[in-house]
Amino acid sequence: MNHLQTFSNSPVKASSIIGTGVVNSTGESLGDIKEVVIDPASGMVVYAVVSFGGFLGLGEKLFAIPFTTFKYNAAENQYVLEISKQRLEAAPGFIPDKWPSMAEEKWHRDVYSYYERPPYWE
Repeated sequence: MNHLQTFSNSPVKASSIIGTGVVNSTGESLGDIKEVVIDPASGMVVYAVVSFGGFLGLGEKLFAIPFTTFKYNAAENQYVLEISKQRLEAAPGFIPDKWPSMAEEKWHRDVYSYYERPPYWE
């Protein structure tokens, strides 16, 4: 008889993360995950790109948020971000058709600093 053992850190496909809702600690919706950004050298997921604001995609702003900032709530299939809407609105963001250069170290440092995370590459 073959018994399957459950793996507590079960990997997931990026496509199953994209579209998942993001809420703050009080359950208030902050948006949803539009993209997952991976460092090709380490294979590490470095950002989840979250959309916030706008209506029907108009006026929408995107935010690259260090993936380690999120906590996953499996019961609700949501990512929890311990941040207020006001702090998220003030975060470094960009519009959907004008992404920042991922090659610019200062941009990465600014983002990781804003979310009080150590730079992933150090």
